[in-house]
Amino acid sequence: MPSPRGKFIWYDVMTNDTKAAADFYKAVVGWNAAEFPMADGSNYTVFSQGETMVGGLMQIPPEACVMGMKPCWSGYIASDDVDADAKRIAAAGGKVTREPTDIPNVGRFAVVADPGGAVFMIFKPNTDETPVAHPGMAPGFVGWHELYAGNIDREWDFYAQLFGWKKERSMDMGAMGVYQTFAINGVESGGMMNRPPQVPASFWNYYLGVDSVAAAMDRIARHGGKVMMGPQEVPGGAWIVQALDPQGAFFSLISASK
Repeated sequence: MPSPRGKFIWYDVMTNDTKAAADFYKAVVGWNAAEFPMADGSNYTVFSQGETMVGGLMQIPPEACVMGMKPCWSGYIASDDVDADAKRIAAAGGKVTREPTDIPNVGRFAVVADPGGAVFMIFKPNTDETPVAHPGMAPGFVGWHELYAGNIDREWDFYAQLFGWKKERSMDMGAMGVYQTFAINGVESGGMMNRPPQVPASFWNYYLGVDSVAAAMDRIARHGGKVMMGPQEVPGGAWIVQALDPQGAFFSLISASK
C-alpha cells in the first residue's frame, strides 16, 4: 500500500556541518545515524529509531547557500502525483521553488511553499511499502507538526483543499489568536496559528519525540544547542521545548511527561 496522500512521511535537516549536526541529534534524541552516498557525490545521513528510518540530514547545496539559505528542518508530504500537485499548489497561490525532480532509486519530489511562504516538500516514494505507524509522542519520532501561518484562514483552505486535512480542536489563545489543530486521515497530527509579530517569516515547526523534555534540555545545552522556550505544558498534558541546534536550525521536542 503506498503512503497515504497528505501525510507527513519524511523529515530532514539541511545544515552547514553535517558531522556536528548528526552527533548533536544522536545525543539529544537518541537516534542512530548512517551515511549513504548520493549520485552527486555527496552523502546523505539517515537517522533511525531502532530499525525504523525516521529522517535525514544533508549539506546545504551550494546554490542554496548563495541564496542565503540557513540550516533548517523540512517535512515531506506524501503525493500520488508530484507534477500534478506542484501545478495545483501554484494555482492555489503557493509557489514551486524547485520543480519536480527524481531522486534515483528513492522517489520524486518538489520543493514548494504555501501562500504565506512556509516551505515544505511533496514526495512520492518509489516503494509501495506502508510507513511504519507509531504512537503519538513516541521517543524518536516526529510527534507534532505546527504551522506558523501568514494567514491562518487562507493557509487552512490551501492545505484542506490540497490534501483533505480536517479541522479538529480550535483553541482561543487570547492575544495570540486561534490555534487550530488538524487531522490527517483521521489522526490529529498538528496545529496552525498566525505567526506572532516577532517571528519574521512563516514556517513549519516539527516536534521530535523524546523520553523527557526536561532531561533533553540538559543534553541540548551540553552538546552546544540553545533552549529558546520551555519546558512548557500544553493542552492535553504534553510537554514541549523549542530550541536551536549548534548550527542554528530551529526544532522542537515533545514528551508525554516533563
